[in-house]
Amino acid sequence: MFDLTGKTALITGSSQGIGKAIAKCLADNGAKAIIHGSSSYEKCRKVADEIGENTAVAIADLSLDGCAEKLYEQTGNADILVLNASVQFRRPWDEITGEEFDKQVRVNLKSSLELIQKYAPHMQEQKWGRIVTIGSVQQHKPHKDMAVYAATKAGQMSLVTNLAKQLAVDGVTVNNISPGVIATPRNEEALSDNEYRNIVLKGIPVGFEGTEEDCTGSVLLLCSEAGRYITGIDLIVDGGMSL
Repeated sequence: MFDLTGKTALITGSSQGIGKAIAKCLADNGAKAIIHGSSSYEKCRKVADEIGENTAVAIADLSLDGCAEKLYEQTGNADILVLNASVQFRRPWDEITGEEFDKQVRVNLKSSLELIQKYAPHMQEQKWGRIVTIGSVQQHKPHKDMAVYAATKAGQMSLVTNLAKQLAVDGVTVNNISPGVIATPRNEEALSDNEYRNIVLKGIPVGFEGTEEDCTGSVLLLCSEAGRYITGIDLIVDGGMSL
C-alpha cells in the first residue's frame, strides 16, 4: 500500500532539512524523487546522489515571478507534489518590513497556488495525484516573532481545504502536514541556546524536539494508496505542542 514505484515526486526545498528527509523516504519507497533548491545545483546534486539513482534535480527561486513555469520546464509532469519550501523571518510584529512580508507571502503562499495550478492538471487527467503542503504548528500556536510566517501557513491550509474538495472528484488528494519543533538547520541556532531550548521543550508534552524523519511517515501515508481516502486534513506532527 505504500509502494510508489512508477510515480514521480517533486519535493520543493529538498536540499536539506525536512524536505530532504521526505525526498529520501519517497525514493526509498519507489518514487523518482526530484530534488529542488532555489539556487545551488551542486547542493541539490549532492543530495540526489546520496539518495540514489532514481532522482533528478531542479532549480528555481520561488520568490520570483515565473518560478512555477521555470520549475515545470525542468521536471515535466509529476504524480506527487510536496510543497515544503518556505521562507521565515523572526521579527517582532511591529518591526516586520514590507519586503519581508512580501517574500514570505510570495514563497509560502503564492508559489503554492502557482505550483498546484501547474502540476495538478496532469494529475486530474490521469485520475490520480497527491499534493501535500508542509505547514507549521504555528497555524495553531503562532510564535510571537513570526506573525507573518504563521499567517502564510494558515492561508496555505485554507487553500488546501478549498482545493481538496474541488480536486477529489479527479482522484487527487490535497493534504497538509504541520510539523512542530523539528531539529533542522533552520532551527539549529535558536535551539543551541540551552535556556531557550528548555523553555521550548516545556511546552511539548512528549518532552523532546522532533527529527526530520518524524515527518516522513505522515507524508508517505498521504502520498500512497494507503492514504487514498484522506483529503483536506491538517495532520499535526508536533509531540502535542498544539494541545
